[in-house]
Amino acid sequence: MSQAQPRSCGPVPAGGARTAVEATPGRPPELLRLPGGLWLRRRRSTHAVALNRAVRANLDHLRPWLEWAAEAPTRAQTAQLARAGHAAWEAGTDFMYLAGLDAEPGSVIGAFGLHGRLGPGALEIGYWVAAGHVGRGIATTATRALTEAALALPGITRVEIHCDRANTASAAVPRKLGYRLDRIAEAAVRAPAETGRQLVWVKERPVAGRETA
Repeated sequence: MSQAQPRSCGPVPAGGARTAVEATPGRPPELLRLPGGLWLRRRRSTHAVALNRAVRANLDHLRPWLEWAAEAPTRAQTAQLARAGHAAWEAGTDFMYLAGLDAEPGSVIGAFGLHGRLGPGALEIGYWVAAGHVGRGIATTATRALTEAALALPGITRVEIHCDRANTASAAVPRKLGYRLDRIAEAAVRAPAETGRQLVWVKERPVAGRETA
């Protein structure tokens, strides 16, 4: 991925769920501490100010690939969406995280989510990383952790990552993590750089007694 492209797959709005159906009776960890002082923390309403600041600072970086980045959100809008994300976690429909670094306390350097919009047995991972932090393996490290967390949840046997064919940076993440390209699907063009050709990457829970690629 070039520095000009945001690491983003699937829409990870500053906000909440698109479905009211519980994806799993389990819940992923609320805090994931990762190598290099990186962490993923469950997004809460108290993070709205920091998240709003991060989104507004990265609009030019995100706008080519993310529909919701067309306009700068107000603090009130981000706070409302943060509340929706909190409710979605409690309902088990979506699990939203913020990324940060121990070296930059109080700062948000990206957002990640596990989304229950695929139907039974599956979660979709979405993500974006701030412009000043691309090229450092943050999306790959965080997505690896979320993949493992998702496949450990009861009832979840498949994780998917969706991204536009033109977003080669985003596609590099599932490729590095051993996802398989399941198909190329037609999709509505919702952001300026999209082609309408969506790559669907899949990783499945290994079946006991059988090795998977």
